[in-house]
Amino acid sequence: MTSPADRRSAPDEPSTPVVAGFEDYEIPDSVHLAAPFDGVPPVIGTVAGLERAAAAVAGGTGPAAIDTERASGFRYGQRAFLVQLRREGVGTLLIDPEATGSLAVLNEALAGVEWVLHAATQDLPSLRALDMEPDLLFDTELGGRIAGLRRVGLAAETEELLGYTLAKEHSAVDWSKRPLPQDWLNYAALDVEMLIPLRWAMEDLLREQGKLEWALEEFEAVRTAPPAPPRQDPWRRTSGINKVKGRRQLTALRLLWEERERLAQHKDLSPSRLLPDAALVAAASAMPRTVPQLLATPGFHGRQAAREAPRWLRAIAEARNATELVPVTVKSDALPPVKAWEVKRPEAAARLKVLKPVVTQLAEEHGLPTENLLTPEHLRRFCWQPPKSTGDQAVADRLRDLGARRWQVRLTAPVIGAAWRELRARKRAARHAEQPHTEMAHTELAHTELAHTEQPQADLAQADLAQADLSRAERAGTGLAPAGGEGAPAA
Repeated sequence: MTSPADRRSAPDEPSTPVVAGFEDYEIPDSVHLAAPFDGVPPVIGTVAGLERAAAAVAGGTGPAAIDTERASGFRYGQRAFLVQLRREGVGTLLIDPEATGSLAVLNEALAGVEWVLHAATQDLPSLRALDMEPDLLFDTELGGRIAGLRRVGLAAETEELLGYTLAKEHSAVDWSKRPLPQDWLNYAALDVEMLIPLRWAMEDLLREQGKLEWALEEFEAVRTAPPAPPRQDPWRRTSGINKVKGRRQLTALRLLWEERERLAQHKDLSPSRLLPDAALVAAASAMPRTVPQLLATPGFHGRQAAREAPRWLRAIAEARNATELVPVTVKSDALPPVKAWEVKRPEAAARLKVLKPVVTQLAEEHGLPTENLLTPEHLRRFCWQPPKSTGDQAVADRLRDLGARRWQVRLTAPVIGAAWRELRARKRAARHAEQPHTEMAHTELAHTELAHTEQPQADLAQADLAQADLSRAERAGTGLAPAGGEGAPAA
């Protein structure tokens, strides 16, 4: 059987034999898959239906393909409004979690079963909110990155590795809509239709490249990663915040942002659908006092803005009367921008300048993106605060402490260590090269100072001799020369 890698990179092959009557027929590069092979199943929207589905899933075989559909940009938060699952012996299931609630019974049916997801970091948080947690994970999107595929979207990978083209026209719709249109359900079912065959093709490709163990380690790291901690001051991520000047205006922005967040959660709407960030920034900058002034502010228009105007004005008034204002900046454990390193820590900037291209070159040699070989944040933190020793073991320990996986450490630590040692050797050589010049300059300076010091002393000595001669002459003329001394009268 021809492997996916062979199909992507095989040399020119003999042309396909022409069959009489099909001379003008062209074999397409891929087959367009417009609908699931088994059709679109009905949506499961009851607890009883979910329990029956879970029993069927428990009797299935092999891995389970899972996907979710969210209503990002429409509803508050990132919860799933549709869960798709497919397993051998079961077929495809479409589940409405808004109607069934917790999917814990389905999670129990999948105990010990490998989950196949595409871009798992996007789906796992919403699945965990439904009490679903995988025991094993295979991520086809992450696998594609490690394999070095140029395009890692589900449709692109399916076309490249399996020869099927999937319809992808409903990826950004409002999945909270009920009832869900039939063509949306068709799209959702297709998302898991080819996911298991894609998983096997991806494994073949990774094994051929010698990267399967790397990928499995990455999948496990994704599966076991703790939830991201809450962001500090999330309101500071408001788009256009740099336009807000002054601490009181920043306080108004924070209060407006928090009020919008509460209202969005209450109404179950995406905050941006209530008010765009630009409106919050404009109101915080202008700090209007009346409803007409607020409604004249860019972004506040329509009946919704007029109805909620008192809410926004109260937030602005609270900022106007506040005695404790938010600081312009807050302390953070984030590293400074790299462009500031030359001033703040030039030795770290020098390390990054040397080590970054070395890691990039290593990634190219192994045919995978640099960020998958070593997370850029890990490299930056290594350069900012490196170990005391440049030895490979010390480098490996530091990378491991920063969160790099074993396979990443195994590949990068020797290369980073060697480049760092070379950097230090160059610096030592440069210092030694400057040292003779420095010593020569110091010697010349010492000689010059000595010459300036000895010259006055010589002059003084000469003057003393002259004064002594004069004194002897004077004493000789007056008979006061000491007896037996130089110049005394002969006996």
